[in-house]
Amino acid sequence: MQKILIANRGEIALRVMRSCKEMGIKTVAIFSEVDRNSPHVIYADEAVCVGPAPSNQSYLLGDKIIQICKELHVDGIHPGYGFLSENADFAKKVKENGIIFIGPGHEAIEIMGSKLSAKNAVKKYNTPLVPGTEEPISDLAVAKKISSEIGYPILIKASAGGGGKGMRIVQHEGEFEEQMQRAQSEAKNSFGDDSCFIEKYVGSPRHIEVQVLGDHYGNYIYVFERECSIQRRHQKVVEEAPSPILTNEIRTKIGEAAINAAKSCNYTNAGTVEFILDENLNFYFLEMNTRLQVEHPVSELISGLDLVKEQIKIARGEAISLKQEDLKILGHAMELRVYAEDPMNNFLPDIGRLEEYKKPEGAGIRIDDGFREGMDIPIFYDPMIAKLITYGKNREEAIDRMKRAINEFKIKGVKTTLPFGTFVMNHPNFISGDFDTHFVEKHYKPEYLNVNLTNNEVQILEAFGAVHSFFESNDIVKTSHNVQPKASNWKKNRRN
Repeated sequence: MQKILIANRGEIALRVMRSCKEMGIKTVAIFSEVDRNSPHVIYADEAVCVGPAPSNQSYLLGDKIIQICKELHVDGIHPGYGFLSENADFAKKVKENGIIFIGPGHEAIEIMGSKLSAKNAVKKYNTPLVPGTEEPISDLAVAKKISSEIGYPILIKASAGGGGKGMRIVQHEGEFEEQMQRAQSEAKNSFGDDSCFIEKYVGSPRHIEVQVLGDHYGNYIYVFERECSIQRRHQKVVEEAPSPILTNEIRTKIGEAAINAAKSCNYTNAGTVEFILDENLNFYFLEMNTRLQVEHPVSELISGLDLVKEQIKIARGEAISLKQEDLKILGHAMELRVYAEDPMNNFLPDIGRLEEYKKPEGAGIRIDDGFREGMDIPIFYDPMIAKLITYGKNREEAIDRMKRAINEFKIKGVKTTLPFGTFVMNHPNFISGDFDTHFVEKHYKPEYLNVNLTNNEVQILEAFGAVHSFFESNDIVKTSHNVQPKASNWKKNRRN
């Protein structure tokens, strides 16, 4: 491949281009009108405007992107993540037009694009699955009967869902019908498909995912696991590699299960197999993301691999050069997604201008971003400003470097998740590794960000909060001095 078009924007487009440049490959950027002066546009060898700011008028125009590739004699398309990265029709059209899609084949995307077909595929390899339905359900009576047989609490999930949409936890039979109808309605509005399935709800889950690579010759490796349990609204904020809780025995088993999932759909290129881990360290297949993940840098740092380069090599027909036994875990890596969100106001987007933007530096710090000082955070896309990644010889050093990096990261003009990152890094449960996907609802309150708290002070505040909630719920005491979260700039800036 001599020239690659990156069908994306921002930090991931820039990150892919850097690997291309090191490989001597020319790059083509696409951009919407609002992204005209973005760093990825300036960095690329060539750049083409694909339309107005809304993604359905620019970054999602697959046919237009393919036409640009033909006009500029592009050899391959890297889709990044989001947008068209998991669009099977687009991947198929790219191939039909004689262009290399730097990702899996469209058949694998189709299979893993539906949670139900994905579960049916991995079953052939005896991959552990959470007890639940094997087919979409729309009949309320049947769904209620199956839920009773599985046993409450249960989880209703949209078959074509993602990002927490079309997902409802049902604690008991009395609320089943209402939650089922809500899940179906949200799934229909978000994905055009209201089919849902039901599975047993794991009460204290860890979110563990495994990075896999597969080539066109039947070779597979797993690049260890990532711990992604610190989430808000079912979306990740903090990720790390390796997981602080997995033993070597479980790591091997979950890695082999991930490879089997890839084999079940003849997967090629880079992909991520996601699992939930219960309190007894039993793991269950969740889904497969058929693309490069946002959090891939932590896997790169502990393995020494450049996953984008590996993607390109596989796409152009090379075999994976490494064997599983060649890979070793080297140190520990931590990632914080720096979003333009207000953690004092339920993490609502806080769009505006980066009046100050100064990045941290020094040993063990990596910044993947697509913004510069003075730029606006557009309302049209995901509000992530940057990925702040730290690396250390062990988890303690990675955490310490993250705390320093957060303190040195200067952003003014918008609220960000940086203060929340400090809260997480200082929390005793996170430090000890004793946390799950309910960390935010269990431990976080906006007022904790008003001051710098020690570990002991956090524990005292949490204990006070638990006692206060008990008395308040029993009408024993009411207070009038609660800290009120500040208003977000979201609505104001949206009007502008």
